[in-house]
Amino acid sequence: MNIKINDVHFNADQKLVEFINKKVGKLETYFDGIISIEVILKVIKPEVANNKEVELKLSIPSKDYLFAKKQADSFEEAIDLAIEAIKRQIEKFKDKLHEK
Repeated sequence: MNIKINDVHFNADQKLVEFINKKVGKLETYFDGIISIEVILKVIKPEVANNKEVELKLSIPSKDYLFAKKQADSFEEAIDLAIEAIKRQIEKFKDKLHEK
């Protein structure tokens, strides 16, 4: 599984990159057919609460991709929210696979 992190208009520190790799890497336990994951990090201007935005895009076989976009006060919190949303999408996708 390939993990690509894009930080838009800033440089993510090493701790954040390691946190993302650890959290996103665990998604493979839910579905082992993940081809790649793209993580896009953005800081929304102006500087207010909930100005950190995370987009997760999972490439999976037989379907284009699964996508989640979440905002929070910190990137870590937004990552957790996006991963929860992706987990629900993976469960629905797996249910549809089993129905066929």
